[in-house]
Amino acid sequence: MLDHLIKGATVVDGTGAPARVADVGIRDGRIVFPVPDPVPDPAPDAATAARTTEDATGLVLAPGFVDPHTHYDAQLFWDPYATPSMNHGVTTVAGGNCGFTLAPLHPDRPADADYTRRMMSKVEGMALAALEEGVDWSWSSFGEYLDALEGRIAVNAGFMVGHCALRRYVMGADAVGGRPTDAQLGRMVGLLKEAMEAGAWGLSTTQSATHSDGDGAPVASRHAEPAELIALAKAVGEHEGTQLEAIVAGCLDQFADAEIDLLVEMSAAAGRPLNWNVLTIDATVPERVPRQLLASERARKSGGRIVALTMPILTPMNMSLGTFCALNLIPGWGEVLGLPLPERIARLRDPDVRAEMLRRADSREAGVFRRLANFGRYVVGDTYSRQNEGLTGRVVKDIAAERGQDPFQCLVEICANDDLRTVLWPMPTDNDPASWALRAETWQHEDVMLGGSDAGAHLDRMCGAPYTTRFLGDCLRGRKLVPLEQAVRMLSDDPARLFGLRERGRIADGYHADLVLFDPERIDAGPATLVHDLPGDSPRLDSRATGIVSVRVNGVETVRDDEVTGAIPGRVLRSGRDTRTVGTR
Repeated sequence: MLDHLIKGATVVDGTGAPARVADVGIRDGRIVFPVPDPVPDPAPDAATAARTTEDATGLVLAPGFVDPHTHYDAQLFWDPYATPSMNHGVTTVAGGNCGFTLAPLHPDRPADADYTRRMMSKVEGMALAALEEGVDWSWSSFGEYLDALEGRIAVNAGFMVGHCALRRYVMGADAVGGRPTDAQLGRMVGLLKEAMEAGAWGLSTTQSATHSDGDGAPVASRHAEPAELIALAKAVGEHEGTQLEAIVAGCLDQFADAEIDLLVEMSAAAGRPLNWNVLTIDATVPERVPRQLLASERARKSGGRIVALTMPILTPMNMSLGTFCALNLIPGWGEVLGLPLPERIARLRDPDVRAEMLRRADSREAGVFRRLANFGRYVVGDTYSRQNEGLTGRVVKDIAAERGQDPFQCLVEICANDDLRTVLWPMPTDNDPASWALRAETWQHEDVMLGGSDAGAHLDRMCGAPYTTRFLGDCLRGRKLVPLEQAVRMLSDDPARLFGLRERGRIADGYHADLVLFDPERIDAGPATLVHDLPGDSPRLDSRATGIVSVRVNGVETVRDDEVTGAIPGRVLRSGRDTRTVGTR
């Protein structure tokens, strides 16, 4: 007997094959497809009868989506539903990215947990109060961390082990600034192997200049030399179903030659795919895509594979001059924006200081952050003072013209009136037909994959989780850059195959019943809105899904009409058992 029968759905199976109207059954958490036709009326002895049935006429049934780059490592402890990702059809998340994980933690150094909390708060924008109140921090080993999540999550989740945590465990405070001895490197390799034996998907690391810890120092993995990274990569290659994920400074703009050499050597040494985040596509910088994909080309020639993640939407960003955000990462800006509030306002009001900030923001050294330097295109969000009444929703250049000010001066005065609490929304400069055409072309590359939401991180500044529904809505009713069948494959089967997920990512007989049922006429994502629902009443940006009728994880319904059901059928997916080794070619 079937546990559930979905009748008359337009089945888009994740392979890219043409959609077809069919029935899909679920039994013991697995897909039954095709279903014998007709299904008999329910009867105890009827193998194909169904306990429950729903009519899905006019609706699309797709495999659950796989988000290849999240930071739900902490949030899953207070939010087992991984909201809002699960509401937008995501049934499997990959965590532990960018070199940052909550485990392992040295059992004899309780202060390491505090260091990790402060680091995650700074580098990944997680509310410190939420990390302190919402996570029990009761583990030491990586396996114990995975065990703490087992049986208490609604989505499937797999995790890389972070290089920063490995270094901290072995080297203590010397992890920041120090070089490991041969014995320490050997212990790091051994610790990584222990984590993979417990189910870690592999190693994640960062060399990005934008990643600093809670003390403002470069995070631990940034002090690693190539030999250390290669030794760890080789260890990854010794375990079934593992990967590499790496961030270097050039990920945000264009790789340096040495960075390409390093990524290629790491992937080749491991004999495993390496993915990085995020490929920014902009027609005004046509040289960026071929430069970034040169790493993939060289990796294939060296026996490796390098996969670039890229977002299929423009993710709105919530910024302010009062909190740490992407503006702080513009060269020279962090020195001003990190000052105490009164001094910061005084410096920002100084014309010479503003002129120097603008010069640095519009220089080549700013890289991809040059996109943020057109302050006339910013839209004013929430305001908090009488002087700023009526400005919400207005474009800065229009206000500046009325006041006879240059746009940056105008923006500073608006923010100063609110003690720098003003919410700012930068309008993207790459929302033009040429950039969208370049995206559609780049998506077809064999080493480019959709993803990079950062869901679970930067919660009060951005909301990338809804990329799945917004992309599908755009494909069906907007720009229509790719057909529905290809769009679904890009969100489900492509990342499932990259990670070697066993029997997930497609609607196929015997596969795990991770399924999304949606209305093609309505599928979309609502606007990002600020809510206060984190532990400690901390804020985050949320976005409602539109047109999602049902989400099922391992056959159990977790979402119905954008409302969480309360079921927690998700599984911690472990390397080897739940993932297999995928070739690099």
